Amino acid sequence: MDIEGENGHMRLLTFQSAQGLRLGIKTEQGVIDVATARTALGDTIQVADTIDALCTTGTPALVALNELVTAVQKQNAAGSWLLREEDIQLGPCVSPLGKIICVGLNYRRHAAESGMAVPTSPVLFPKYNNTLAASGEVVPLPTNAVQYDYEAELAVVIGKRARDVSKDQALAYVLGYCNANDVSARDLQFRTNQWMLGKTLDKFLPIGPYLVTADEVGDPQNQAIRCWLNGELRQNSNTGDMVFPVAYLVSYLSQYLTLEPGDIIVTGTPEGVIAGMKDPVWVKPGDEIVVEVGKLGRLTNVMSEHVSPE
Repeated sequence: MDIEGENGHMRLLTFQSAQGLRLGIKTEQGVIDVATARTALGDTIQVADTIDALCTTGTPALVALNELVTAVQKQNAAGSWLLREEDIQLGPCVSPLGKIICVGLNYRRHAAESGMAVPTSPVLFPKYNNTLAASGEVVPLPTNAVQYDYEAELAVVIGKRARDVSKDQALAYVLGYCNANDVSARDLQFRTNQWMLGKTLDKFLPIGPYLVTADEVGDPQNQAIRCWLNGELRQNSNTGDMVFPVAYLVSYLSQYLTLEPGDIIVTGTPEGVIAGMKDPVWVKPGDEIVVEVGKLGRLTNVMSEHVSPE
């Protein structure tokens, strides 16, 4: 049973269960249920078995996960720990416990289509854990806004505490990468000069399907980034167009605040958003949005009407 990639490269995910979200590892043969595998091995390997434990432990947790997969391989049989991916319902591949820091206008051609100057310092805004959604999860569009838009983005998950790190060392603090869709309500976003309201509606940050470890991804500045709306290719660019590369962002942020394991940096979107079009037709209930960055998998979500809880 081989992990996808070599030298311990991993694709991590979460999935729904009766016990809540569980941590899984995608392999060529299926998904390893980490908690079940650990129990089957007699708890001989002390391993993070939830996404919260993994992300808050950070990069050191990967060593034990590699040991677990090696031990499972030696079983030479598919045990109860091995699941078919098509049979599980995914959860977000990140922890809700960390900070979510987003970067605006971070692609040169996106700044141009927005009619805004290329920034000389990173434009930063927050999202919160209420915005997290999984691949395959329905995203509700409230009726108090109209101008709904997509933004394909590369998300970075921090793996080690980072404070005052240099650009040269910054990528060593990255645990992994995943697809993200910074869903935005433009009419709320630009109601004031603070963007937060249009960015933080419930489930407005679908992310996943996988958290792919940094060693498998390689250079974060050489990743194709694409977005489809109802099968039509809308965004088609490369992370090389970033104004501020991932290493710069990690270093820059660490000069002002401490980045902790599990923190998420959502690095901006390329050209092709609806807001940059001459005659915009906004996202509506029933639309499907697919985001794909490099080889991180495909993040797919359908928009729906918002239904208020009774």
